[in-house]
Amino acid sequence: MIFFLLLLLLFTSPAQADLLPIEAFGSLPKVQQIKLSPNGETVAYRGNLDGQTYIASYNIKTQEKKYLVSTDNLKFKISWFEWANDELILIGTRYPSKFRSVKFSETRLLKVKASGKGSAGPVFRLKKKDLSPQFQDLDPQFQDRVIDFLPGEPNYILMALTLESRLYPSVYKVNIKNKKGKRKLVKRWHPYINGWMTDRQNRLRLGYGHMDDVGFYRILDLKTNKWRQIWEYKILEEPSIVPLGFALDPNQLYVRADHNGRAAIFLVDISDITLPKKLIFSDAQYDVDGGLIYSKKTNDVIGIYHGEADGSKVFFDKKFISFQRGLDKAIPKAYNQISSFSADERKYILYSAENGRPGAFYYGDRDAKSLSFLIDQYPLLYDQNLSGKRQVIFKAQDGLEIEAYITLPIGGIKKNNPAIILPHGGPMARDYGEFDWFSEFFSSRGYVVLQPNFRGSSGYGFEFALESIGDWGGAMQDDLGDAANWLAANYSVDKKSICILGASYGGYAAMMGAVKQQHIFKCAASFAGVSDLNLLLVKARKFSNYDVVEKQIGSNASKRKKRSPINYAKDINIPMMLIHGDKDLVVSVDQSRKMLKALQKHNKSVEYIELENGNHHMSIEGNRLKVLTSFERFLNTHIPVPKS
Repeated sequence: MIFFLLLLLLFTSPAQADLLPIEAFGSLPKVQQIKLSPNGETVAYRGNLDGQTYIASYNIKTQEKKYLVSTDNLKFKISWFEWANDELILIGTRYPSKFRSVKFSETRLLKVKASGKGSAGPVFRLKKKDLSPQFQDLDPQFQDRVIDFLPGEPNYILMALTLESRLYPSVYKVNIKNKKGKRKLVKRWHPYINGWMTDRQNRLRLGYGHMDDVGFYRILDLKTNKWRQIWEYKILEEPSIVPLGFALDPNQLYVRADHNGRAAIFLVDISDITLPKKLIFSDAQYDVDGGLIYSKKTNDVIGIYHGEADGSKVFFDKKFISFQRGLDKAIPKAYNQISSFSADERKYILYSAENGRPGAFYYGDRDAKSLSFLIDQYPLLYDQNLSGKRQVIFKAQDGLEIEAYITLPIGGIKKNNPAIILPHGGPMARDYGEFDWFSEFFSSRGYVVLQPNFRGSSGYGFEFALESIGDWGGAMQDDLGDAANWLAANYSVDKKSICILGASYGGYAAMMGAVKQQHIFKCAASFAGVSDLNLLLVKARKFSNYDVVEKQIGSNASKRKKRSPINYAKDINIPMMLIHGDKDLVVSVDQSRKMLKALQKHNKSVEYIELENGNHHMSIEGNRLKVLTSFERFLNTHIPVPKS
């Protein structure tokens, strides 16, 4: 039956009865990430099945699969995993926690054998005696911060742990083979240093942190063996210089810094006290926002990740440029990214996706000149007629040009088509043109979807991003209304059938759209949105980044009140939907609960759904499906798609 349905969809327009099931979009991806063991014989991957998230291993030769760790995403969540050596996999996990009235996440580090022998267990267990006396009432919050996997010492790693100070980590060398996780102090904590970095020789060389709203770095001089402070900057006021990693030469450090108004990549000679910078790569239109690509074989930098480049990366090494060209020739018109290499770089994992389609993973052997299919990321969407995004540019009311991504209905746009403005979260984030299950779901239901990278978004230079500081609900909110007006003027969209829908900051923007743009939007829907900026800041006081949060949303309490949707509930006259997870540790569920009460007090049209055990990232499959089902019903009620 399923096969017949999928076959039928290839030859028909998506009439209501022929829609792909919600599970095709809302189910967690079958595989999220695959990594190859150093010897290239086994892959480890994070996958999802029947609502469970797991780490598994798969032997390429024997085709034997072992499930190693599994979670329902309630007790804990899997944040990351990495091969420590050919036998052992390390897994970063996140647990919900509470201290007095403050809710937060704690992280732990697990280890498990790729062979499946034995069960997963902690790399170490902390005891009260391991902590300073004044901190024994609370375990260190972060216990999965690996600084260096020490490839030359496969049984050891370097970790940052807050054992002596609650806020600032010391560096330890940890034995991952020993059952007790024995550790040795390498570097004692330093005031205001939140993180550490090693060079390619695995020596601790750089510390970074901030004091109030001033960021700074400390670096170890190899000649004097002394640390010195470098590169201070005012957070959210001036462009920062961000160290990305060392070159093979220990005196050469790659950094991201401003170049003609855009973030670019430089190489800095740190042996010179003047810290001269040499430009390595820049993009005149966009910030270069990715990390470095290292060769496992040469241990040096071979490229940089860049979201606006072909394949989202730029290689500097000629051999890898040639190799990438070969892959692109073998799989043309596709986004082809090498996601993992063996230690000798002869075997690799390839992720390949066409525009508008979820991708698949392949196992490649350069010596055998073979490329074998491993698994699809979203099997129910394989070979389906999906829309894909297209980049467009519109002008805001003040003349500023803004990029956006448009996704048209799968069956083609109809006369007076309804539409959705879908602002991203952050707000200092952005949307890209890759496959997006959220926007594709709405386009599959017949909606035109526009995702504006409104002012305040990242990726378009520091000054553009700075527009979000202290101006929630201001000009960047106006951009969303301008996006809707542009859409109605340039596409066959009914200007009276446009809804604003978003998550996190996008949820705030949806609520604020219901306040100040009721003449533009027919309805508004929010997932995990902020309704009260003052309440957001009150919650932030209990965390160490309070100063930065206050600067971002604004230090003027009166202005925050004026920019908070909750204070305008009596003036909202369009239908609203609020969805929030009761275990959201990023934006408290109180934000939606209080907005609901304010709307109900004034007898406004509002529907509220609270997700049991729901978090900020929709990582529980059942909740994700409920979100899509609820949004679809809400949209069908207020901006239905015309019948064919």
